[in-house]
Amino acid sequence: MKLMLQELERDLLGDNDVDVGDMFSTGLNMEIDGEWSGPVRTEPIHEPPKESSSSESNLSSISSNKEASHFSSRTPKQMLIECAAVLAEGNIEGASAIINELRQLVSIHGDPPQRIAAYMVEGLAARVAASGKYLYKALRCKEPPSSDRLAAMQILFEVCPCFKFGFMAANGAIIEAFKDEKRVHIIDFDINQGSQYITLIQSIAKLPGKPPHLRLTGVDDPDSVQRLNGGLQIIGLRLEKLAEVLGVSFEFQAVASRTSLVTPSMLDCRPGEALVVNFAFQLHHMPDESVSTINQRDQLLRMVKSLNPKLVTVVEQDVNTNTSPFFPRFIEAYSYYSTVFESLDVTLPRESQDRMNVERQCLARDIVNIVACEGEERIERYEVAGKWRARMTMAGFTSCPMSPNVIDMIRKLIREYCDRYKLKEDLGALHFGWEGKSLIVASAWR
Repeated sequence: MKLMLQELERDLLGDNDVDVGDMFSTGLNMEIDGEWSGPVRTEPIHEPPKESSSSESNLSSISSNKEASHFSSRTPKQMLIECAAVLAEGNIEGASAIINELRQLVSIHGDPPQRIAAYMVEGLAARVAASGKYLYKALRCKEPPSSDRLAAMQILFEVCPCFKFGFMAANGAIIEAFKDEKRVHIIDFDINQGSQYITLIQSIAKLPGKPPHLRLTGVDDPDSVQRLNGGLQIIGLRLEKLAEVLGVSFEFQAVASRTSLVTPSMLDCRPGEALVVNFAFQLHHMPDESVSTINQRDQLLRMVKSLNPKLVTVVEQDVNTNTSPFFPRFIEAYSYYSTVFESLDVTLPRESQDRMNVERQCLARDIVNIVACEGEERIERYEVAGKWRARMTMAGFTSCPMSPNVIDMIRKLIREYCDRYKLKEDLGALHFGWEGKSLIVASAWR
């Protein structure tokens, strides 16, 4: 390296036309959805000499300027991948340099690649600073359940219909399951803002004849900021008022407990009720065998099976961010959320404040957690449909395919949005996606 530097210095001082970047940089040629090629630069190009001369200082300056120009000529997508690769090898200094450059190129007001890059670069920065846990909590829990957060969740379900269709598929399966039942008890371990049950109560009110009595139990984590602000109780009151207006017999109860500590006796299951358990975007929050020797994810499923429910519905994002090491997880997350951002761009104008609220309030926190956190601090641990199918089967459940009525209803609604939204049935589960990318999978089990 020293000889190389001396030779380069002579060439520079002799005014020869030498491309410093070409001599020192090794390009990174990778594409997210295709073949990857080219070496990844994971260490600084050279260490500065212990005694630097003025000419060596000039060389350093020239190299820095050339490298900055090299970065600027790359797309945010290419730079993000390079940054993640460099960071995966422990090169904090190199990653920080790319992060600083990226922040000048991205914008939450730009096109989908710029917007996804804006949030992913903050995830990378939080990983560098080891502050991902705190940033995730700030994004997730600031003043919940604030009107902004409530509004953003509602907008997300409307303008990104894959989420909405996941709820609709679960609701359709639930309604099919309690036909001819007089009393129904639904247990939900995370009802979020109650959006799914607003639709369910409205659907029950339209059923012919007298609707069944509906009892909804929501598990309320006492450590969550939502509970400290009375979040779940507020949601319960809203649902009770809606049911009263629509003439649906309804009662709501909250169980103050962490999900992992819930026991059957806490859920107040009563004879004569058709029991339904709903897992909508919740199971992926439970740690599994990759995090702890106590596999809370499978433990919860086995506990639910012991309740002998008539139906269990599962709605999850169809992406693997659970057990993958950091770099492949980053690639997976980029591919997935790029598709979500692209679909939002079709349904909401570029300058829409609603779109920015949805992305900031509902998507940014997940991205930061997936990219920046590890171990128990990584909460957003999604799995693909096949993995959920294996877990449900091991817990003793049998797949219950969605009825043709539910599928036909959703197909008709999809046509009202955009022909780029797709619905596919596979092994009894419904996959909702954007073009060729599956985003949400909904399934039912007995």
